Amino acid sequence: MFERLGRTMVRRRWWVLGLAVAFIAFAGIWGTQVFGKLVGGGFDDPASESSRALTRAEAELGRDGNDVLVLYRSSTLTADDPAFQQAVTSTLADLPSDVVTGTATYWSTKSPTFVSKDKHSSFAVITLAGDDEETRTDQLEKIEGDLAAPGLESEVGGSTAINRDINERVSADIARAETLSMPVLLILLVIIFGSLAAASLPLAVGGLAILGAFTALRGLSYLTDVSIFSVNVVTILGLGLAIDYGLFMVGRFREELGRGLSVEDAVARTMGTAGRTVAVSGVTVAVSLAGLLIFPITFLRSMGLGGLSAVLIAMVAALTVLPALFGVLGHRVDALSVRRLFRRSRASSEVEHGFWYRLARSIMRRPVIYTVGVLAVLLIAATPFLRVEFGGIDARALPAGTESRVVSETLNRDFVQNSQAPIDAIVTSSSGLDQYVADVQKVDGVTGASVTAAEGSTARVSITYDGDPISAESRELVSRIRDVPPPPGGEVLVGGQTAALADQLSTVGDRLPWMALIVVSATFVLLFLAFGSLVLPVKAIIMNVLSLGASFGALVLIFQEGHLSGLLNFTSTGTLEATQPILVLGIVFGLSMDYEVFLMSRMREEYDRTGDNTQAVAIGLQRSGKIITSAALLILVVIGLFSISGITFIKLIGVAMLIAVLVDATIVRALLVPATMRLLGDLNWWAPGPLRRVYARYGIHEEGPPAPPAAPVPVGASS
Repeated sequence: MFERLGRTMVRRRWWVLGLAVAFIAFAGIWGTQVFGKLVGGGFDDPASESSRALTRAEAELGRDGNDVLVLYRSSTLTADDPAFQQAVTSTLADLPSDVVTGTATYWSTKSPTFVSKDKHSSFAVITLAGDDEETRTDQLEKIEGDLAAPGLESEVGGSTAINRDINERVSADIARAETLSMPVLLILLVIIFGSLAAASLPLAVGGLAILGAFTALRGLSYLTDVSIFSVNVVTILGLGLAIDYGLFMVGRFREELGRGLSVEDAVARTMGTAGRTVAVSGVTVAVSLAGLLIFPITFLRSMGLGGLSAVLIAMVAALTVLPALFGVLGHRVDALSVRRLFRRSRASSEVEHGFWYRLARSIMRRPVIYTVGVLAVLLIAATPFLRVEFGGIDARALPAGTESRVVSETLNRDFVQNSQAPIDAIVTSSSGLDQYVADVQKVDGVTGASVTAAEGSTARVSITYDGDPISAESRELVSRIRDVPPPPGGEVLVGGQTAALADQLSTVGDRLPWMALIVVSATFVLLFLAFGSLVLPVKAIIMNVLSLGASFGALVLIFQEGHLSGLLNFTSTGTLEATQPILVLGIVFGLSMDYEVFLMSRMREEYDRTGDNTQAVAIGLQRSGKIITSAALLILVVIGLFSISGITFIKLIGVAMLIAVLVDATIVRALLVPATMRLLGDLNWWAPGPLRRVYARYGIHEEGPPAPPAAPVPVGASS
């Protein structure tokens, strides 16, 4: 099938390239307008109790969001001075009514929570018009310059300002990462591919993948909310996988040309081997990312949609546009070479005595030592994850000194703690409200509870407490409040920032096992169909888990416990935001399988030819080791600069992926895989008779089933 596809692409190359150019033009015009369709936030479960509490409160009591918090301070006046009051109230009164739907101050509420402990600061709460965060951000931009009160120092914060600052910083960081990484990436591409012509091929596929994914996301935005953060995963995977596929297919195309095949035959053979591998890899990576779609949280679902779009389009482009370009370039794939002085013929001895071949042979002479040693290192690296504490995102995700973060820190330090991040109980009852408030005040950890809004039979009870809103103790307090009986015949929905986080973690915990089951099962089936073995899929999954474990252990040490926080310039909250490791899980699991498929495909090919497991491992590593390490190096350039982002959770993604890819491409693929392959011997390729027949009939292979492997031999019988 793949050989026929390759021949078709060569014979119809100008049609294929013409359609690709037309698609690029369309995607460049229509698809890039996706940025105006994407939404911010999206970390909450819309079906959770906290989300239902917010919906009911807005329907029954009207929006009362703390969209903007303006902090006013005077070194000489206190909040009780008429001049302080006049400066603030007159400023707020001049704000346009079509932008601001409500304000609350110390003087309108008489609440002492609006005044700092030293009496020299007070804040105003502003509710903005607009049904979504994007609209409210636009409204903030209209009035931000009018919020300064005469004679007072003023700073702007609140949820809308924080979200705006995070989104703007993420966009700026992505642009900076791409600007800094692209020159390095281009230089490395030319060096690794050896010629300007060859280096341009993965860039063509990457451009198609990124623009195609933007087009797909814009179409999807008409059906569902799509998070702006999905752009991150599109960039990483679109370019990263294009480089992987380009390396693998260009290398194989050159190899086939070197054997004296015609251009068309070389393309056909490349597609029958490397093209098949790319197809398996693309589907496997897509399956890993598809696991994110089972989460109702917009952020994770959007990452799944963006990743799926980028991966599938990169795969399709690699299987259509690349062979068409091979057909156009032919032997000119090495045009504009930068290493002609170092070119030498590739004799068979080079394969049998190259660096990766010798490394594999060395490892397989001491497989037990390498296996035990590498496993010990990876397991020790993973142990910090046993003490992980999950939390959420707050203003501390922003760089220190950001105005909206300063306001948040000042409120927590100088005012009644959590007065603007209360736990809200939305009570619907015709009677018994006073008794419910009294019962809530008795809950251990509650410092105060009062009715802050009421309309008909619905009331909002705002509950204050000591502690960090994203801490485990605060989430446990939400559970205790939810255990308080509602008024007779009434209903209570508990919401607020802390409740939303508790619900998010509950949703993630409920869906994560299903994601793991779907991804592992589908990956197992795909790898079996690709390699005809029951052992290799199990081993591949275990090795992926080991790579991820080492990465997650590092995340706990770095981001939860704060080690290297000074070097990486972030503030540790003592927790990990829960959705980010899941995102890393989906992406890294897919990338690790990408490398696994590349490596095992060459080993399987050699094993089918010789029936010698040890020789197959050595030659397979020799022929794919450089490709895997080169691919890892290039994708590290793509993702590495995300680790210098000013937003903590983007930095976390960059660091996590950097560590996981580095561990997987070096320690796992170069050391652990050869050692375990040697220990298992021919059992690596084992499958029971009925499943071997399934593989022979339905397996993903070219020109009929492979030859059966040789009978199992004792470990150490061949060398």
